[in-house]
Amino acid sequence: MVTSIVEPKRGANVGRIVVDVYVENYVDRLRAGWGEIPEAQVRRLTVPALVDSGATFFCMPGSLVSQLGLSYLQDKESRTVTGPIRLGIYAPARIEVQGRDCVTQVLALPEDRQALLGQIPLEMMDWWIDLRAQRL
Repeated sequence: MVTSIVEPKRGANVGRIVVDVYVENYVDRLRAGWGEIPEAQVRRLTVPALVDSGATFFCMPGSLVSQLGLSYLQDKESRTVTGPIRLGIYAPARIEVQGRDCVTQVLALPEDRQALLGQIPLEMMDWWIDLRAQRL
């Protein structure tokens, strides 16, 4: 998986770190391991995500959460730069970034938002953000 830096729009301070996140339905992964379903039936996708240490969770648009068939757990009120918002928490998903992986909850974002890789999964995978080089 490749880390890329997205050039900032005019007026923005610095470039942004965007990484490809491989995401799969963890329950599907377990069921395939137990022989209940074929490996080919594990729902998975790769999504470009903004590395955001200000975010807590791994977040992605609700349509991608639905595509993976992740189970709804509860709602959570979140604070964003545009104000408070209620987001659904889904679990579990296995995510992988540049060869490191973890199992984590996923927050469903509105469709017009970019996927975010937040602090908890970054720590679970032992990633540090290198601000100077703008990479993990």
